[in-house]
Amino acid sequence: MKHLLSSTSFLILNKYLAKQIGLKAAVLLGDLISKEEYFISNGMTDGWFFNTEANIQEDTTLNSYHQRKAVKVLKGLNFIDVKRKGIPAKQYFKINEEQVLKFLNNLSAKNYTTINNNNSIIINNKYFKKPKLIEVKIYCIERQNNVEFEAFYDFYESKNWMVGKNKMKDWKAAVRNWERRETKKNTTSKLQKQLNTHNKAKEMINKINNK
Repeated sequence: MKHLLSSTSFLILNKYLAKQIGLKAAVLLGDLISKEEYFISNGMTDGWFFNTEANIQEDTTLNSYHQRKAVKVLKGLNFIDVKRKGIPAKQYFKINEEQVLKFLNNLSAKNYTTINNNNSIIINNKYFKKPKLIEVKIYCIERQNNVEFEAFYDFYESKNWMVGKNKMKDWKAAVRNWERRETKKNTTSKLQKQLNTHNKAKEMINKINNK
């Protein structure tokens, strides 16, 4: 698997993997696999190897911001583990090959030539392509919104990706709306708890004063 995704002089990307997890995350994964092979050839045995942001940028053109976003995606999919160690501290990576292989095998088992298999909905002569569950998960990881992506997906799947009486136009916008509602609900719940605590405290004080 690894020799298909990496090379010491260039990066080879699985286009279906890039389509699912994003180009930047796929580029970073390919680069990390290349680095892992280098360290293995030089005696690494525990799977952990270090790489710097500067070196990654030189090899991939990904700047620090894009690297951090890509790392979040790869960690969220359990493709890699990351930790800092040493003095001065360096960032170390470990690739979970079994998880990557499982993901790739699932991709290869799917038929990517299916046309309009309830995945595309025509809206005003434009096509809405409903997302895959993994796409929703990755988007939520990128936004760090704590949205229960499976609940979001199941909700709109059950409604045939309708928003009210209209067909959905942008599922990412729907995620952001869901995110805002969750934030508002959590804020309201927190304020209500504080108010309840305050009222209980007042009741206790009144009882004490009335004795």
